Amino acid sequence: MSRETEKRQLRAGNFTMNNGRVLSTINLLREKYNALRSVEKAVSYEGIEKQEFVDSVNFLAEEGYIYLRDIKTREDASLADCDYQTLEAKVTGKGIRLLGGGISDNMVDLGD
Repeated sequence: MSRETEKRQLRAGNFTMNNGRVLSTINLLREKYNALRSVEKAVSYEGIEKQEFVDSVNFLAEEGYIYLRDIKTREDASLADCDYQTLEAKVTGKGIRLLGGGISDNMVDLGD
């Protein structure tokens, strides 16, 4: 097995855990937006690498668990159109329900 294949498999295995960690970290200031730079720094201490972080933010936004907006303009933003370092995030009502156990998603491991 090639080194690149091993990396891909490891990343896929960590994906659900990373999603839970990123969502929980963004939730720390539930009603406030968090700069993604700060969230990335916090989860990096848990071993989540940059690309894994970006993958998780993209998934969580696409699934409607987090809102993304531009830090300067405060306008809604998409990760596909912006550098993640210029964005901030906040958990949506759906994301709060997921964190609270009201709904489940097998792609988000909350470590319960």
